[in-house]
Amino acid sequence: MTQSTQPYKRLYRSRKERMIAGVCGGLAEYFGIDPTWIRLAFVVLFFIGGSTLLIYLIMWLVVPLTPEGNP
Repeated sequence: MTQSTQPYKRLYRSRKERMIAGVCGGLAEYFGIDPTWIRLAFVVLFFIGGSTLLIYLIMWLVVPLTPEGNP
């Protein structure tokens, strides 16, 4: 039985797709979708009454920035 060792994906804040802190851009890169959809979801959930602002701020503090040499 051989076990393939694929590197797991890591969540980073984006350096190139950023408007404020790169959180939405990083989520979009992680899931492979357009950052506009993530930003739109954050805005819609914010106005519905969710705590997305708090989640965004926590992710800003917790999620690391993409390393310099990482594409």
